[in-house]
Amino acid sequence: MKIEKINQETFQQLEISKWPIWTKEVSSFPWKYDQTEICFILEGEAEISLQNGEILIINKGDLVTFEAGLCCHWNIRKAIRKHYTFV
Repeated sequence: MKIEKINQETFQQLEISKWPIWTKEVSSFPWKYDQTEICFILEGEAEISLQNGEILIINKGDLVTFEAGLCCHWNIRKAIRKHYTFV
């Protein structure tokens, strides 16, 4: 899993605004990624717990890559709204 900050130029180059939007209320659930997903967090905050015990926090403005095969647990602290795409 990779979290990075990007500038407006990169946002435009990746055409993120054309990606679908996914929303989810405050909640907690396990998830497995069958495909690599790249997402850009528009709103909200979530704690992602990985199987190795590492806990990562994602927030508004983060570009996040979830690799195919990743198993994790989402704990959404503030409702999430994100653009996403599969690669």
